[in-house]
Amino acid sequence: MLVLAIFPWPYGYYTILRLFVCLTAALLAWISYKRQMSQWVWIMVFTAVVFNPVVAVHFGRELWIAIDLITAIVFGVYLKKHKTLIISDKEEA
Repeated sequence: MLVLAIFPWPYGYYTILRLFVCLTAALLAWISYKRQMSQWVWIMVFTAVVFNPVVAVHFGRELWIAIDLITAIVFGVYLKKHKTLIISDKEEA
């Protein structure tokens, strides 16, 4: 979804994107907190704040494109490094 955001879409797409990214970042922040990975907690909290759909942060289109691509990379790095931790959290539930 983040990579697709570089293309023009109706405003509703970006609202759904904000909600999805905010909730995902909040969940990853919680998982990181439980695993005592403080650097990831702060990265994900910052991401959740930037993508917060309730109190929206307004940037220009060019800056949002950069933020979307950087966020996609950050999520990819997180998932690559911590995929087994996320899977083990699901198995414990």
